Amino acid sequence: MQNEEIAGIFDDVADMLEIGGENFFRVRAYRNAARAMRDFPVAIGDLPRDRFREIPGFGADLASKLAVLLETGDLPIRIELMRSFPIGLRELKHLPGLGPKRIKLLADRLGIRNREELKHAIEAGLLRTIHGFGARMEERLLEALAREPASAASRRIGYADARISADALLNHMYGCIGLEQIAVAGSFQRRLETIGDLDLVTSSANANPVIERFLAFPGIIKTLGSDPTRTTVVLNSGVQVCLHVAPRSSWGAALICFTGSQAHYVQIRRAAHDRGLLLNERGLYRDGKLVAGAEEGDVYRELGLAWIPPELREDRGEIEAARDQRLPHLIALTDLRGDLHAHSTWTDGRASIEEMAVGARGAGLEYFALTDHSQRLAMAHGLDPARLREQWREIDAVAARVSGISILRGIEVDILDDGTLDLPDEVLAELDWVVASVHSKLNMDSVSMTRRIVRAIRNRNVDVIGHPSGRVIDHRPPSDFDLSEILRIAREEGCALEVNSQTIGSTLAMPPRWRPSGPESSSWFRAIHIRRAGLASCSTASIRRGADGWSLRTCSTLNRSRNCASGNGYRTFSKEGRVPRVTNALRTGKHSDECERLNGVN
Repeated sequence: MQNEEIAGIFDDVADMLEIGGENFFRVRAYRNAARAMRDFPVAIGDLPRDRFREIPGFGADLASKLAVLLETGDLPIRIELMRSFPIGLRELKHLPGLGPKRIKLLADRLGIRNREELKHAIEAGLLRTIHGFGARMEERLLEALAREPASAASRRIGYADARISADALLNHMYGCIGLEQIAVAGSFQRRLETIGDLDLVTSSANANPVIERFLAFPGIIKTLGSDPTRTTVVLNSGVQVCLHVAPRSSWGAALICFTGSQAHYVQIRRAAHDRGLLLNERGLYRDGKLVAGAEEGDVYRELGLAWIPPELREDRGEIEAARDQRLPHLIALTDLRGDLHAHSTWTDGRASIEEMAVGARGAGLEYFALTDHSQRLAMAHGLDPARLREQWREIDAVAARVSGISILRGIEVDILDDGTLDLPDEVLAELDWVVASVHSKLNMDSVSMTRRIVRAIRNRNVDVIGHPSGRVIDHRPPSDFDLSEILRIAREEGCALEVNSQTIGSTLAMPPRWRPSGPESSSWFRAIHIRRAGLASCSTASIRRGADGWSLRTCSTLNRSRNCASGNGYRTFSKEGRVPRVTNALRTGKHSDECERLNGVN
């Protein structure tokens, strides 16, 4: 389990205890444990159990709980709380502005237990009777409730939350007698940003012990149905899980069937029909005789297709690409070369510059740019020109002490309301890398927001627009602007657009509904596979120069969690674009070797 996942479980316990009115100090203990997990500089799962008490704030009790969590995938107290805690009440914390304290107020004062009751209370004007709930809060809540009906909210959860349940189930099933293979299929396997339910696909010659083991999972609160090869349950997290048991000869066919998407599966069944074959969850048949089914690759091969990675199975041209042997390469951890969006303790990060440099080097990166917030973000202690120059001196000092990693001077500068930037051009011109981001007035009208971002793109000091859409999955909708115009200007100016693939509180830059048309549409298939490729905590980039110009490959960041994940995209710019500024910085002094390797990436 990743540190963020462990932290999320401790946070869940703290939330439910706080909403339930438990002792403040008990709530704080779990809250502090979650914070310690996020701040810890190495993967907790790799730490020997006898060293758990070295974690700040962890005594014997928390160390014991952590050991149980890593062994079972959950905490007994969380399982017990979720069995007794109303699911609807837990869902309220996903609405904007509602944390545990406010949810407790709503429950205690108005008896609200779910989204529907909250909606009725707002419409009746009852929320205004509670201090801190004004007209603006009511408006934000009604907007959120209207965007996502309660029925949809109860069916879909974030990928990171689904992964907690999936990991716990897999850990429980490992070692089951007769279990030959197991995988989580469905939208989880395709790595969608939200997950409806989980499909657990297994292979075994005897389904009974597999089903018995599955039903013994401690997180199950309800069994919806069961037959000799399939069982459906509901977990205490509210997630519905369906277990499928197939014979070994059908494993691949079953995995394709239950991974989907439905549109993709319809198309490959049609491809089978065109070849005189029949495809179902049991296998690929010709005249009733099994042709393939044991492995996914065998099924695709018999259909004249290359194996298609699950992230691409959305019927967006991947079948034609697989037939022509031109499927794109999905970016993996080994593709990471550098990190160009990282925050330190100078603003809202949790690691010092030196800790980040050592961590980046240990992760195999060749360079990273320090891009702390600018002065506009006062709550994050943003940097003014004087503090920024002071930070440069620390960067130089760290660079002198830590070899094997190049540290670039950068900033995440705020794009102000009129599109101007939060720091003077003469200061930005001294930096190696400038990320420009919108952090305020995200609900501007489309014309104004487009004009705002375009003006920032046209600033010759800006290298990349950070999280352009401003979307936070399940919490905040994307800003409204003309994406085609933004893409056109960005290409014209040689400015990158960041694709942020963080799964926890994620802000994906280009949601699927923004599928462009016209000249940009031909590259959309590549953009889709990039968006789904990794679990990066924040997008960054590496650069190369080729015959078609400069290219930017986005990578993961060490920001906040300090744990590197996989990268998530690249983009090509004009030869006269601004990318060379970074490589010029890498060419100077000790950076020359790193620059040569950087320019040679594939």
